[in-house]
Amino acid sequence: MLKLFGGFFLGLLFTAFMAYNMAPSMMFKERVSPFGLEETVARIQQNIQNAGNGWSMTGLRDPAKAVQKDGGNVLPVLMIEACSTKYSAPVLKDDSVRFLSILMPCKISVYKKNDGKTYIGNMNAGLMGKMFGPMVGEVMSHVAADQAKFLEFDASKPAPEMIRNSSGGGGAGGGAAGGGGGC
Repeated sequence: MLKLFGGFFLGLLFTAFMAYNMAPSMMFKERVSPFGLEETVARIQQNIQNAGNGWSMTGLRDPAKAVQKDGGNVLPVLMIEACSTKYSAPVLKDDSVRFLSILMPCKISVYKKNDGKTYIGNMNAGLMGKMFGPMVGEVMSHVAADQAKFLEFDASKPAPEMIRNSSGGGGAGGGAAGGGGGC
């Protein structure tokens, strides 16, 4: 009986250890971009504008600029913000999950690392949605499918111009690029 209890406890401990170590890599995705920072941002912005499903650009933030302004030395980071009222409306209408508005707008981060490469980071919307019940899971599965399209690049097409906010805020966000309001 003691061996059974010990085995169960060790199994539970192992499962908790694995979940703790694997959860971050499951919740967030990171990939290397085939392009430089600004071209990657521009291509993602164009894909968002062409995605349909109510998606619009809601901002472009530069959190690295704010750190640099305070005297810090960090590599470039740009955060693209987009929202789809088609997907945000059901969540915002439901009192039981309205707290998930903290995840709006959808953010995709494009950044440099010390290896000189440009990376793209985003939340695993499909997995996150499953944690909050069937309605949110359904909505977030559509968000995840659209996000995948945002990150498909056709290298044979010329790079579009990057859309910069008129506010120019280093982390302040602000102006919607491409209209549509926010979420």
